[in-house]
Amino acid sequence: MSKAGKQGSIATVPDVVARRQIPHYIFSMTSPRPAPAILPSVSLAIDGMTCAACVARVEKALKSVPGVTSATVNLATKSARVDGQSSIDTLISAVDDIGYGAKPITEATGVSETKRSTQREHKARLSAIFALLIVSPFLIGMAGVLAGFELMPPTIVQFGLATLVQFGLGLRFYRSAWKALRGGVATMDLLVALGTSAAYGMSLYLWFKPVIVGHMPHLYFESSAVVIAFVLLGKWLEERATSETASAIAALGRLRPATARRIEHGIETDIALESIRIGDHVLVRAGETIPVDGVISEGAASIDESMVTGESLPVAKLVGADVIGGTTNLDGRLVIETRAIGTETMLSRIIRLVATAQASKAPVQALVDKISAVFVPLVLVVALGTGLGWYLNGAGYEMALINAVSVLVIACPCALGLATPTAILAGTGVAAQHGILIRDASALEQAAKINVMAFDKTGTLTTGQPVIRAVEGGDPAMVLAISSALESGSSHPLARAIRDEAQLRGMTTLPAVSGFELISGGILGTISGERFLLGNATALKEAGIDLTSLHAHADALGSKGCGISYLADADRKRLIGLLAFADPPRETSASAIRMLESMGISSVMLTGDSKGAAASISLILGITEVRAEIKPEGKSDAIAALKASGARVGMVGDGVNDAPALAMADLGIAMGSGTDVALETASIALMRPDPRLAASAIALARRAVFTIHSGLFWAFAYNIVGIPLAAFGYLSPVFAGAAMALSSVSVVINALTLKFWRPKFLS
Repeated sequence: MSKAGKQGSIATVPDVVARRQIPHYIFSMTSPRPAPAILPSVSLAIDGMTCAACVARVEKALKSVPGVTSATVNLATKSARVDGQSSIDTLISAVDDIGYGAKPITEATGVSETKRSTQREHKARLSAIFALLIVSPFLIGMAGVLAGFELMPPTIVQFGLATLVQFGLGLRFYRSAWKALRGGVATMDLLVALGTSAAYGMSLYLWFKPVIVGHMPHLYFESSAVVIAFVLLGKWLEERATSETASAIAALGRLRPATARRIEHGIETDIALESIRIGDHVLVRAGETIPVDGVISEGAASIDESMVTGESLPVAKLVGADVIGGTTNLDGRLVIETRAIGTETMLSRIIRLVATAQASKAPVQALVDKISAVFVPLVLVVALGTGLGWYLNGAGYEMALINAVSVLVIACPCALGLATPTAILAGTGVAAQHGILIRDASALEQAAKINVMAFDKTGTLTTGQPVIRAVEGGDPAMVLAISSALESGSSHPLARAIRDEAQLRGMTTLPAVSGFELISGGILGTISGERFLLGNATALKEAGIDLTSLHAHADALGSKGCGISYLADADRKRLIGLLAFADPPRETSASAIRMLESMGISSVMLTGDSKGAAASISLILGITEVRAEIKPEGKSDAIAALKASGARVGMVGDGVNDAPALAMADLGIAMGSGTDVALETASIALMRPDPRLAASAIALARRAVFTIHSGLFWAFAYNIVGIPLAAFGYLSPVFAGAAMALSSVSVVINALTLKFWRPKFLS
């Protein structure tokens, strides 16, 4: 067959796991290394960040460290990723100097980040509950005012409750605001501290101001206390929702069991998973989770690989098959020889890739960061202008101050900082659950813009595993039997196709063969004293065998894209028959093309195979644009031409010769059965060889980008509408605080809708 050079790279997903093809490449960027004093890339857990302004400040501090080439800070995960050549101690000092805390994240799996998120959520919940309990008398009093009753507690009680909230639970805002001011930066905590302090201070002033006997002016203790309570409530809901968006890593981390059952000298022993070594034999019974990556040495079973590869159907495994740690043995007893442990298992590598993608920053976030850097200072100016404006227009200092406080409270930039990272967390996480690994956030934005998808043919749209299409000759059964006997010891894909066809036709007993001899383009063997030759047209012509009798059949089959092998009697120089091979399309390829078409994306086939083979497959799949018989560099030229026409081009491939085209495309997608080079060049990797996942990746990217943009819209809308309302006196500080908390929560909930995404073919 044409393109035979690719056959050696074709494999099922288990084959790929055994050769470590996907892990070796996909995770090469994040593979663990011994921790030296200087690292090219390091992840830090950041404490004390509350808004987008904090993100910008921490990034600026990290980027100012000598040797740092890039720094990305994520508000949703409270973490930073730093690339370059600088010591960890220097990076931590840079963060500490501006008032935040930092510590290295050394755990390979990212599970510790889930624990940190849980701890933050627990702490935020307690703070919110205590705050709401303390301010409950204020809430009852405010409800009474609306109903026409005076239920507000006595002034001394108001003072006590407000003081407890202001300088107890609210002390965190003062600390953070002071650290920010020392660094010359204004943050959300500064807005909260200034606004609530102004309301609290004015209440003290009015309380002690000489007044008419028996008359007490309205105080604003409830405003300062309730605003802090609402801010803390918002923080709790925000932490809770954010932890939900990151649940993919937690779910993957939970797949790994804590112990394994090692078999040594026939004795079964339960030991900690960390104690398992490469080469150890592990027993896994039906219903148990496979603890290690390895190869089955005893037994057979159906394996549920859905949490790792996204494959919904169980996969049958026999002796010699590869298994992935974290998958489930459904119905058999297996003994597995360990091939990978710890951070080198596929599960660990997948978790690291997902964590890296979730820590990345989408290009659209750059604009948000620029806005956030000037947002808080601008709000301070607006608040000052609001107070002066009301006072100069005769409203009095009390009304002027309250309206200024409302502006300070409602203008929280938290929502701006959360809109993008929470959507990326949810999007990349749900993609991984369905077998789509996205390298970084920029790949999502690129994928959403694709309007042309180019496909390699062999191994991508087709199975890459040839099958028999026809057997021609005087006695087709004899042709197949002799051919199968000649190829009985070969591992070549064409040999496997012949043997599979013979088995399919019930040929369990084959002629005995002796005197095997490999020649260029074929194989010789002796059966019952006669020598037979099986090979291509060139091999038979060189042996002096005339092919004329089957020329018409060969031409007809060749025009349909079939590869031809001939069988001849070598001694009598007589042609006996021929076998036609074809590389069938994957069962899911036609569906993938239709899915793309429904999204307005046209498909193009690029292949080095013959025009006949390409035309045959394209007709079956419904692809109208085909470019056949092109060299590897021709594929990248074809991609460049498509881009030059104004198209946004994606490329799906699996072979070494696809790597240049994957690199040239706006978006490279590597099939899960692909080789290291193809995978290394791609922005998205598919964990199983299903072209529908490529279409699904585009659909998810479009959904994720829409979610990011809609989240940013609502984040900006709250401020665009809320700040003027507060400035013109239509929002009290209490309602402003509630609106501010609602803005952050609604943006995160918007991102959470991505968790319910499913590939269209599974819907």
